[in-house]
Amino acid sequence: MPRSNGSGRTLPGTLLLQRARQALSSTRRGYDLLAPTFDRTAYRTPGPVLDAVAEALRPHGPFRTGLDLCCGTGAGIGVLRGLCTDRVTGLDFSDGMLRRARANHPPTRSGPRLHWVRGDARALPLSPTADLVVSFGAFGHFLPAERPGLFAEVHRVLRPGGRFAFPVAAPPPVGSAPYWQLWGFDTAMRLRNLVWRPPFTMYYRTFRLPDVARDLQAAGFTVELAALEALGRRPDGSPRCRLVTAHRR
Repeated sequence: MPRSNGSGRTLPGTLLLQRARQALSSTRRGYDLLAPTFDRTAYRTPGPVLDAVAEALRPHGPFRTGLDLCCGTGAGIGVLRGLCTDRVTGLDFSDGMLRRARANHPPTRSGPRLHWVRGDARALPLSPTADLVVSFGAFGHFLPAERPGLFAEVHRVLRPGGRFAFPVAAPPPVGSAPYWQLWGFDTAMRLRNLVWRPPFTMYYRTFRLPDVARDLQAAGFTVELAALEALGRRPDGSPRCRLVTAHRR
């Protein structure tokens, strides 16, 4: 476990060492290492995003069964527990993240049953029983060439009429500080993966909304985009974040 300075915060040197170990590991092993402290990092999906997605989906429910795809420590499980009546499944490829998710979401006497599965989202070990699939912050771990197979798997496990929903933030303006930060991160990851094995797949600039919508349609979905107004709009009037809802025909 990370050392602390007594205030509950990880010492900078220890944090740097942890991040270095994670970056030099495989994607799966890196998340096993990150799991104990993940919820205290900026990588966890913020509460306002989770709340906005839940409110946007609520009028279309309740849903019987839900799947949190690449659930991590279970941020999306809380969304599904408020929307589903029968069963909620969390799936991730990291044992460490699943252990943390179980600890974050103990079973209760009421509400949907919880089910945890370790598996690869590109080859889901599930039958077609889901009415709602959500995912938060995981798509940077899939290369663009992997998206058609990923979306085909989600389509397969959804019942007819089911929904696949996830938020997509607006890209930062070209030339802005956030734009160059993301560009620099992706460049560093590409260089790392050229010279080091096993690879760690994590890119911020490969999940472009027009490409994603095209791949969803090719997988058999009807795609709907909606502004998440609770998250505000940018100075040019465009939404800061949209909800992508892919309907299984």
